[in-house]
Amino acid sequence: MSNKENFHAINILLVEDNPGDIRLTKEVLKEGKIKNNLSVVMDGEEALLYLRKMDKFANVVIPDIILLDLNLPKKDGREVLAEIKSDPELMMIPVIVLTTSSAEQDVLNMYAHHANCYITKPVDFSQFINVIRSIENFWLTIVKLPTK
Repeated sequence: MSNKENFHAINILLVEDNPGDIRLTKEVLKEGKIKNNLSVVMDGEEALLYLRKMDKFANVVIPDIILLDLNLPKKDGREVLAEIKSDPELMMIPVIVLTTSSAEQDVLNMYAHHANCYITKPVDFSQFINVIRSIENFWLTIVKLPTK
């Protein structure tokens, strides 16, 4: 029996506004070892509505893990992370910041707001695939995620 059949699916929320990165992340996770349900929102306001199960997101499953870009429309990832980590209902969800920014101030700020991990997205296609696979291998295989 493969890992995909053996365990419950991991629910992942990808908060990303770049269609190319969304498509690539979906493909890598679809081919991965771990069964997962990937949901995507494209701006910070939608991310918070999703996590709070409001409006069109009333019936969603709260994610086991969040992949969060920083540079988002409407409400950026910095604000989204601060709201997630200050909300007692959401604060335990691991948040992986996955962004093009390698600015030291962003790294420090995200960890100060309790990001669980900060990864700078490589611009190279194959390196980006390796990063997503590494996230899957570590966060979805090795790490024990909190249960709801």
